Amino acid sequence: MDTMIQLPAMRRSAELAPNTADADSRTVEVVWSAGARVRRATFFGEPYDEELSLDPAHVRLDRLNAGAPFLKVHELDTLDAVIGSVVPGSARIENGRGIALVRISERADVEPIWRDIQAGHIRAVSIGYQVHRFEVSKPEAARELWRAVDWTPFEVSAVAVGADPAAGFRAQHPLHDCVLHRRDAPTPQGASPMTDKTHTPASDAATPATTQPTEPVETEDTSMTETKAAAPETKVAAVETRTQPKLQNTDAPAATDTEAVATRAREAERDRVSTIYDLAGRLNLERGFAEGLVKRGVSVDESRRLILDQVAAKSDETRTFPHVSVPLGGRDERITRRDAVANALLHRYSPTLFQLEDAARQYRGMTLLELARESLGNAGVNTRGLSRDEVATRALHSTSDFPEILSAVTNKTLRQAYEAYPRTFMLFCRQVLATDFKAMHRVQLGDAPQLLEVGESGEFKRGMLGESKESYKVKTYGRVVAITRQTLINDDLDAFTRIPAMYGNSIAQLESDVVWGIITANPAMADGNALFHTTHKNLAGTGTALAVDAVGAARAAMAKQTGLDKKTVLNVRPAFLIVPASLELKAEQLVAQNLVPAATSSVVPQSIRTLAPISEPRLDAASETAWYLAASPNQIDTIEYAYLEGQQGAYIETRNGFDVDGVEIKCRLDFGAKAIDWRGLYKNPGA
Repeated sequence: MDTMIQLPAMRRSAELAPNTADADSRTVEVVWSAGARVRRATFFGEPYDEELSLDPAHVRLDRLNAGAPFLKVHELDTLDAVIGSVVPGSARIENGRGIALVRISERADVEPIWRDIQAGHIRAVSIGYQVHRFEVSKPEAARELWRAVDWTPFEVSAVAVGADPAAGFRAQHPLHDCVLHRRDAPTPQGASPMTDKTHTPASDAATPATTQPTEPVETEDTSMTETKAAAPETKVAAVETRTQPKLQNTDAPAATDTEAVATRAREAERDRVSTIYDLAGRLNLERGFAEGLVKRGVSVDESRRLILDQVAAKSDETRTFPHVSVPLGGRDERITRRDAVANALLHRYSPTLFQLEDAARQYRGMTLLELARESLGNAGVNTRGLSRDEVATRALHSTSDFPEILSAVTNKTLRQAYEAYPRTFMLFCRQVLATDFKAMHRVQLGDAPQLLEVGESGEFKRGMLGESKESYKVKTYGRVVAITRQTLINDDLDAFTRIPAMYGNSIAQLESDVVWGIITANPAMADGNALFHTTHKNLAGTGTALAVDAVGAARAAMAKQTGLDKKTVLNVRPAFLIVPASLELKAEQLVAQNLVPAATSSVVPQSIRTLAPISEPRLDAASETAWYLAASPNQIDTIEYAYLEGQQGAYIETRNGFDVDGVEIKCRLDFGAKAIDWRGLYKNPGA
């Protein structure tokens, strides 16, 4: 009989092999599964045994072999938690064990972790996996056996102690479908009888025949919440799995009664500690709360009661709201109402930028406090008799839609201001996306070698491409400001519309500062010379005022630039005339159309009039006379700028404040820029 249930992502302990660490390639081998059988338990139900089949046909290795992340203690909400990745194509099943090669990041903050791995201090890792299908059987006088015959490992994490019951996920994760196939037949072929003692093949090979384990070589205690509805669907809550210490009796004689009692006591304590940490971690309680229960020796039953009481007490506490998204399948009434309120506030902020929608007309003219009271009422909260302060507090710390409304308004005002700010560098620079924060190496390609004549029955001769390497990386910039409940009480709409708008302007200005700072700072390139340098033949020896003759000489110098072989002429053609604000009018006059020239010598050639003038006031601080020519980035590299993939431009996030009684707004930018090639740029100091 097949039953469809829903499961969260699970974890199992794994093991690093420090002796396989390669310092040059920064790789180390991981044994991510040995197929050990572990005991699991529902929140309040009967325990069962889980076994992961390591039959290659039963394991989906696609996600590991696609470069799954190597994380720091299962952290999923920050990019800094990614400390490496699985080498694509390295995951495999060999001799009954799952093995993969992990490459460690080159980031400076990861370097101490890499050194500890090489030294053998960090050995414990844990894998995250999803089970899509279990085969369930019930051997005689034993717990049920759930054997995973279709499952997917999807991440590997370094952890401090593999047997630590507190190690593991801290966040809730989406459930996924899993099929339970219940069999009336005996245990599946190849599965060992149900016992509490399991061991890995590697342990068998290393242990003499006379040695018998007195403890499981790999035993993992977990707890699981199971909720059964009237329909044949079972939802199973979060599961955690951990490896217990490997204890072996190498002395061969039977254990004494005292040792047996001590062993049972240790197992009971281990079960108690594991269960408490499992329940607290799965329900997002602070680790300190679970530690307190463990230290006080509170029983499992009493701990369950206290944990449920704590969850109930925290049910109305703060929530975090990322960008608001709407599913493609349509919009329900709650989302429509939330968007209408946000539109009414945006129209009140700027009627010219945000047109009032029909659905928002009913909220036009309402104050912030009135909208907060409306949101509470829609959420089923009775606001009759509540003071203004109580309405503001509950609207910011409840299940109402008001925090999401504030988030939508701040997002749109920031994005509008960010896109409206003039960023003049985008015309002559090239944009790329960075997949991570590691240094990006850009090869400055030389021109291809010239073709040589090949005679009849002749041989094609090989040519070489010259190259030079520039590197840079994306950096993170950000700030946080708070909007308090006083803002709602005072109906200060500007506090969460103008502040995000100012953030939008600030982010766009920061991008311009970074890119134009490259031009004004004239940094060194990979060859050791400055960006504008006589060696690069892109700096005028004597400064001359902006005029036809000077522009003609600069254009000729760019055209005569050669490849990295110092021979091939590139014929670089300028497309932009870049000037400080003090020379903007003169640049516009220079490229203006000739109407009635007084003399032939006064005519500006068409080739110069096709230059697009770019005026940038940031250049005035460095020099009010210097001017520049730039080629199109489609012809040759000039300056390259990058955003982190998925975080292009400004990113804003709101949450209910912890340190302030209100809403916190966090604004972030992941951005970097670098001059890639000097041959597409030219500078004249001016006069």
